[in-house]
Amino acid sequence: MVATMTRLLGVGNLTQAEDVVQDAFCRALEVWKFRGIPENPSAWLMATAKTRALDLLRRDRTARACEPEINRMLQSEWMLAPAFDELFNESSVKDDELRLMFSCCHPRLPVQAQIALILNILCGFSVNEISNAFMSSHAAVEKRIARAKKALAGSKRLFEVTDTEVAVRISTVHHSLYLLFNEGYHGASAESAVRSELCHEAMRLTALLLEHLVSATPATYALAALMCLDTARLPSRLSGEGNLLSLIEQDRSVWDQQLIDEGAQFLARSATGTELTEYHIEAAIALIHAAAPRVEDTDWSQIVSLYDQLSAISPTPVVALNRAIAIGQYEGPESGLREIRAILDTKRLARYPFYFCGKRRVRTSQGNARNRAQALSDGTFPGPQSNGTQIH
Repeated sequence: MVATMTRLLGVGNLTQAEDVVQDAFCRALEVWKFRGIPENPSAWLMATAKTRALDLLRRDRTARACEPEINRMLQSEWMLAPAFDELFNESSVKDDELRLMFSCCHPRLPVQAQIALILNILCGFSVNEISNAFMSSHAAVEKRIARAKKALAGSKRLFEVTDTEVAVRISTVHHSLYLLFNEGYHGASAESAVRSELCHEAMRLTALLLEHLVSATPATYALAALMCLDTARLPSRLSGEGNLLSLIEQDRSVWDQQLIDEGAQFLARSATGTELTEYHIEAAIALIHAAAPRVEDTDWSQIVSLYDQLSAISPTPVVALNRAIAIGQYEGPESGLREIRAILDTKRLARYPFYFCGKRRVRTSQGNARNRAQALSDGTFPGPQSNGTQIH
């Protein structure tokens, strides 16, 4: 909705676009209380925002600096409503989302500000959720978003998806969608350890990238593969009480085989280029887990080898932690615990819950070390991380 309103009102009027969307939600709170929730809430909200934006433009035609094509529509009242209807069709709305994703990745903004802007405007993340995703303070993220919105408002128009610009900005778009998926798979929500709606939203936006030739890159296919393979395991990640289940406790019979097959197909298509990204390696690790009928059948040797490659591409403490767990599975608990103790940059892990879980396991008796190390690993260590690396 924000993407479409920004397309109508112009990227320089981003605040007004957000206000129009907010008005639609406020109206829903008033009307649905008495009439009930409509059959298609999304369509109702979009139609209400559309009416609000149309009224706004009619009242303030001359003063508001709109997109050039919108200004042309406003020259004639009889053209206005039909033109609006065209801008609200499904294809146009998808294009608007894609434009806004890339518009947020403005080269004048620091990369973290670009990602925060996408998560806030396009994905609906709160400041608290973003601060957890970046392992940063609430105040710092709030200032970062405010500065980024101000810089974006200075742009003349929304980004036009061209080969040259996409190549410059797409890695940040990938990173943002990755963080969105992470927040759903195992994020900071106090209500639920898993938020499947965020995982599916990240998958939807990634699929949107795949629909456009210039953004359907090998890295995009690898990211889509990773999301499919991880989402396939969601039905088994929580117990009946809502607690996370480790990999050894999960019922693999309920894993979504269709998503696993789709993820494998995406991963195969990602191998068409020459670039090897962290998404390729993480998806390959996820596929190894998905292919093993039991935990005992997991090819830990291959997983360790893939972690070695991932460490070369993304040498972060989180990668090192999960590589240590894989080594513990392959070589034995002593080797795994030794690797955990060897991690140097532990400050960056201070807000990463699995690190403290690992430290507690290190303090336990050596007799149960292997079982305890297995309990640490559910095959994936996604979560709010400053470097955005999701670990398998």
